[in-house]
Amino acid sequence: MISTVMEAEAREAPDRIAEQLHSNAKIMSRLGERLRQKPPRFVMIVGRGSSDHAGVFAKYLIEIETGTPTFAAAPSVSSVYGRKLKLDGALVIVISQSGRSPDILAQARMAREEGAYTVALLNDEDAPIKDVVDLVIPLKAGPEKAVAATKSYLATLSAILQMVANWNQDTALCNALRKLPETLRSAVRAEIQLRPEDLASVQNLVVLGRGPGYGITRELALKLKEVCNIHAESYSSAEFLHGPVTLVEGKLTVVNVPIEDESFPTHSQQIDEIRQRGATLINLHVPSKGVHPRVAPLALLQRFYIDVAHVAVSRGINPDEPAGLKKVTQTV
Repeated sequence: MISTVMEAEAREAPDRIAEQLHSNAKIMSRLGERLRQKPPRFVMIVGRGSSDHAGVFAKYLIEIETGTPTFAAAPSVSSVYGRKLKLDGALVIVISQSGRSPDILAQARMAREEGAYTVALLNDEDAPIKDVVDLVIPLKAGPEKAVAATKSYLATLSAILQMVANWNQDTALCNALRKLPETLRSAVRAEIQLRPEDLASVQNLVVLGRGPGYGITRELALKLKEVCNIHAESYSSAEFLHGPVTLVEGKLTVVNVPIEDESFPTHSQQIDEIRQRGATLINLHVPSKGVHPRVAPLALLQRFYIDVAHVAVSRGINPDEPAGLKKVTQTV
């Protein structure tokens, strides 16, 4: 039974993304052509919260598929410190649900003035940032009432996938993208992975992945904090072995996010070492077989959103209105 707005909105994602991919096909084709004709020297991504986490996924995807150096911006460099960056020849991707936060607007304005080609992935198409950037890519996620973003985050990842698929004209990725809505519907219908009893007494945990899989671990950790009041931290499984692994001696709970891409063998070895050291593992997985590895993180995340809403309710928490949080956060 669906008991929360968060879960209901998460279940909308496949249909919203189907609409997005169809609606944005022409604009993405033109953007891909522009990026091939004028390849950017580098890509800078601007975002906060879940949008910043989507940028980690974008970094891996863009660098793996196009070889273009990609990094996250520090928006306060413009809004607080008043500094300008040398961005001539850059692609700047602004990711925002609301397009209204002052620091995001300031960074986007500065980037365009300093010679970057600026693209906004935006859910609110009437937001003021539309007048600041060169191109708006509508996310088409529709109104999102729950404070914790779900369908808008998945729509952001699908927009990034569509942009990169059009940029490098990868046939396999384009085909996987066309199947994405049904892949997500399969995840909605799949069996529960994250069960309330798995986290009943857990107050601290880490979430581990590699590559694009690591990109979504930050979002998983954020949701566990936001809606379950669990202190969750995200690491690359490789980075975790460079010091934080000592925490495992205290029987730390580890949420494993395996994606069967090029990183899978080494990630599996690292997870096995962590298990041998005494960690308590919760193993998530992509709900259906044969999913393209670049699309697979979205399928895993789709199932997680539904499950984590139930975990929150089991802990006596309303995931639609996490304590102390607002839907739109205005930062300078």
